[in-house]
Amino acid sequence: MEWVSTQDISHDLLVALHPPSTLVLWNTENGSKLWKKTYGEVLLSFSFDPFDPNRLAFLGQDCVLFVDDFSLSKLPASNGKKFYLSNPNSQTASSISHSSSYEKLSDKKSSLSAIRRMSGILVGEGIKKNHEEELSGISECLQLAFHRACRHHLILVYAREVLILDLDINQTVSIVPVERTGSLYTQVIPVRQCDVLFCLHENGSLSLKTRRWQTRSSSSVQSLTDENSLPSSNDINIFYDHKCQTDPLRITMHNRIYGMASCPISENKVVLVMSTGKILLWELNSVDLDGTHRSWESSPLYAPASAISSSDPLVDDFIGSHELFPDSVIEQPKLVLSDLVGCHAPFADSPTTTTEKPRHFLKFILVGLLNGLATPPVVIRMCPPLTTKNFNVYQPLMAVGSSTGTVQVYNLSSGQLSREISVHSSAVRGIEWIGLRGFLSFAYPTLIASSSVVKNELMVTDLDTGRSTNLRLNTEEESPIEMIKVSYLKQYFIIVFKDKPFEVWDLRSHTLLRQMPKNFPIVTALEWSPTHNIKNFKKKVAQPETNGTDDVLNSASTTSSSLLDLASNASSSTTPTAELSIEPKLVVVSVREHFVFTDSNGLMYHYIVDGNLIREGSKIPPDANMGSITCIAWKSETLVLSDIAGNINLWDLKARVSRTVPTSRGWIRKIRYAPGRGNMKLLILFNDGVDVWDAKDVERVTSIKCPKDRAKVVDVDWAASDRPVLACADGCIHIMDLMCFSGCSAMEDGQLLDPIFCPHVLPAKASFVLKSLLQHQPWRGKYSLDPEELDSTTEVVPIVVIDQLYLIDPYLRNFLVKCPFTTAQRCCAVAQLFGDEAEMIFWTVALHYLRSEKAEPSNRRVNSSVSRSGTSNLFVPSTPAKESQDLLVINDDTRETALVKDYPLEMCYDVICDNQTFRSYELRRVSLHDNKRVTNEHTRKCAENLILLNQADRAVQLLLETEPDSSNYYVDSLRACLVASIRSSGASQSTIKLVATNLIANGRLSEGVQLLCLIDKGLDACRYLQTYDHWHQAAWLSKVTLEYPECSEVMKRWADHLASPQVDQKNKAILVLLSLGQFSRVIDLLYSQRYFDRAALLIEACREFGVLSLTDDIKGLVESVFLEYARFLLNLGLTKAGEYYCLKAGPKGKVLLNEIES
Repeated sequence: MEWVSTQDISHDLLVALHPPSTLVLWNTENGSKLWKKTYGEVLLSFSFDPFDPNRLAFLGQDCVLFVDDFSLSKLPASNGKKFYLSNPNSQTASSISHSSSYEKLSDKKSSLSAIRRMSGILVGEGIKKNHEEELSGISECLQLAFHRACRHHLILVYAREVLILDLDINQTVSIVPVERTGSLYTQVIPVRQCDVLFCLHENGSLSLKTRRWQTRSSSSVQSLTDENSLPSSNDINIFYDHKCQTDPLRITMHNRIYGMASCPISENKVVLVMSTGKILLWELNSVDLDGTHRSWESSPLYAPASAISSSDPLVDDFIGSHELFPDSVIEQPKLVLSDLVGCHAPFADSPTTTTEKPRHFLKFILVGLLNGLATPPVVIRMCPPLTTKNFNVYQPLMAVGSSTGTVQVYNLSSGQLSREISVHSSAVRGIEWIGLRGFLSFAYPTLIASSSVVKNELMVTDLDTGRSTNLRLNTEEESPIEMIKVSYLKQYFIIVFKDKPFEVWDLRSHTLLRQMPKNFPIVTALEWSPTHNIKNFKKKVAQPETNGTDDVLNSASTTSSSLLDLASNASSSTTPTAELSIEPKLVVVSVREHFVFTDSNGLMYHYIVDGNLIREGSKIPPDANMGSITCIAWKSETLVLSDIAGNINLWDLKARVSRTVPTSRGWIRKIRYAPGRGNMKLLILFNDGVDVWDAKDVERVTSIKCPKDRAKVVDVDWAASDRPVLACADGCIHIMDLMCFSGCSAMEDGQLLDPIFCPHVLPAKASFVLKSLLQHQPWRGKYSLDPEELDSTTEVVPIVVIDQLYLIDPYLRNFLVKCPFTTAQRCCAVAQLFGDEAEMIFWTVALHYLRSEKAEPSNRRVNSSVSRSGTSNLFVPSTPAKESQDLLVINDDTRETALVKDYPLEMCYDVICDNQTFRSYELRRVSLHDNKRVTNEHTRKCAENLILLNQADRAVQLLLETEPDSSNYYVDSLRACLVASIRSSGASQSTIKLVATNLIANGRLSEGVQLLCLIDKGLDACRYLQTYDHWHQAAWLSKVTLEYPECSEVMKRWADHLASPQVDQKNKAILVLLSLGQFSRVIDLLYSQRYFDRAALLIEACREFGVLSLTDDIKGLVESVFLEYARFLLNLGLTKAGEYYCLKAGPKGKVLLNEIES
């Protein structure tokens, strides 16, 4: 399953792959199915292309299926394009051909080498593979995923290696082999912010691989930093370096790794899910070996996108006089992966040439461990209910017994595991609480068919100490224990056996009071009376003892530790008083209690237990309408019996009336009364489901049938008066509402054991208040996050917001106060803190281009991608690694430009990056393609891309490499002559332009565009591409060939297309406009989308950078934005903030302000 996140229509759409080959688009908001598509292949998994919302890839049993027409509004029409997978370790490797063409171009046979293995992964559908390769190679592919950091890249995961495929040439461009002594791969997660791979291994360890572009010599590095030069085809390669790895886990048959997932926002946290139910949270952190050096000053590993060094006196002088920077600047906190790992220095020499030891390294740290249910639950039991007496110490604890003998105790208010105790050596069969801090449990191994006796285990466990005591030592094999029943005053408990008379025990002294004789009837159901003992108990407590002490041990106390230790250590449970030297004595009060049970004939027996005395009370004959009794439940004056036929018999003891009601569902396994005075709800467990009945009105409230509604229910109980709990065979425990419709609860309703900073647990309004205070506070004069200052002001700030401010990390709070680029940088950090992916992307791009616009206004950019070789070191410095990471080592710029200038965006932003960075990356990429080519088709594709990139010399070389026996030999030779002889001026230009136009008109768009690029008509080529709906290709071409003004024209037209109702990708259009410095249009688009807070904060950021001129047209838009933002703040209760923006919203704002004051 995957969420559809590449569109702006809805964020509740889910795509699910149903076996064997059905793709379904679901609307999770209302549970409706939008469409269903069935393909002709057996499909195992799929992956969306993060760069193209219409494209996804499926992994089949023997192929990869690409679909290019995915749409939310209609069913995909095509069945996709299929490519076979070949074994990367096979002895022969075929070239790659498209599935729609069934011609086999050529076969390369050579020894098993890296180049050959990288060339034949995807094989066309028409190419038949031999049977051995099909059996050995296809089944080895474990995972398929699109690369999230690089466009047109696909990742195939095998047990011993990870292949990175470039889909433009359908070849592997990099191989990530497993370490020589390392464990095999099981899963790989590519992340978005950097070209980094999180790898999960068979032994449970987690490793990190980072991309490194490597050339054979430093001169090659220098040549690639020049955007107009191309290195030798054999000089560039991509490697993934192993950076760090966790220790392996103990993997056994019962403790295996199910999978892993990474945080989609920060991408520096990874969780592992174990088969035992445990979830391990790993966080990637940086470790500084030399604490005196800052990571962003000395290591190329980090991405100092926002770091500014204040160690230089020139910087100090400038910071003190510039409005963008506060008096002191601190380093940006490392909140996301891009703050830890940077790919801004893409080239490195061979590792053997470097002798300096790294000062920093990355390390995985285990920061969280969430324990789930160890195995499917066998039995569950809720602790005694909440009362007025135990209100101060009560915790809603539920004990869960497993098949391995472990008892897990969960705190239902927080959902966290409170205790996990290995109590028994076999499956737990039953649990009964003896107070709020202790329980009884029994277990025995599975019965053998030839034997009816087992070795029973009966343990009493104290949660405070974790001590478990065996109560029945030195017992031989006997009949299995059927149940344990603890009396209501926690004085006694009864052990009921399957084929043996029951035993009565004293719970306080852990001693056996009586074992019933052998001729005693076999018990089928038993229950203690909740009412007969109350009057006797009150009388006993009211009467003082003859020994003169007033200290009485209340057996019904909510603390159970004294009950567990009374027999052996009664004196140690008391402490001397402060005034008196005497030690008070404990006097145990024995109160008479009653219980009833039924035998196999349905006869009911009434017994009385008073101290050591056990006597029979009376016998009640069976009801004629009832069969063999299976369960008894007793609350207040109502007694409920159930039988094997599914009937329930309700006795009103006060009115002496009974009533039998059939449920028509068969054998009743368990009955539980809901807690709470006057609450007569019944939870009834059947073999095929659960019912909830109201014993007062004698009617069914709700019903669940298994497995129709959910998995088979193995045990039931009540968590609260209206919260039934279902333990299912699928390994889950569901806490349901009374109607058993919903098993979910809001996070804000939970009670965490320790307070943490988490805006998501706040109410929506309080969360927006917190976010607004963190982003910007111009109405307060001075930005401050001191909770005491906010609490002392006239602003009405919710107390939960104040509490959250106290929980913010002090270093992060200090950074938000003193961040150098004020509003924009602060909004970016807050978006990361809140986990808002859309806002994080917006403010990352906005901050980058605000800094770029401040350093070099767009109206001064003559050409930023093609002819300005003199400024080729603007973003890709050719200085050494340490020097290149310092923002101040740029001698040709002013101090302000040096401070404001930003490092380039990562390539996950694709064409949103600046022209020079994008062109440099594409030159490296085509050089890599040149290095990996093995067929004539690949060579032709490389030549075409080189023509578009104005690399005519290398294109001619590749065209002349065509073999004489090839059918394209003559055409390629003529194309080589044309490329070599063409000039940008002369009479041939008009002829070539005419030919290019005719080719485009007759469906030869690619050839026509190449001819236009040869005569420097790139703008016309981009217009033709946009006319024929190749918008992204036009943007790509404009970035790599056109000067900045012409490129801006193409990109503006693309932004208009993206913002149109037919496409409805306004968020992407906003990013395109930000890359062009069109901040006024961005504000207008944000206003039309009702993103008033984002638009208002962008206006504030533009004002701080001085990049937005308030003309008459812009002034009206700004006032409208501020007016709506003022309404937003007033609705949040931030009155001072709303009044501040009302004053900036013009006449309408003053009208709103008057309404507020009146």
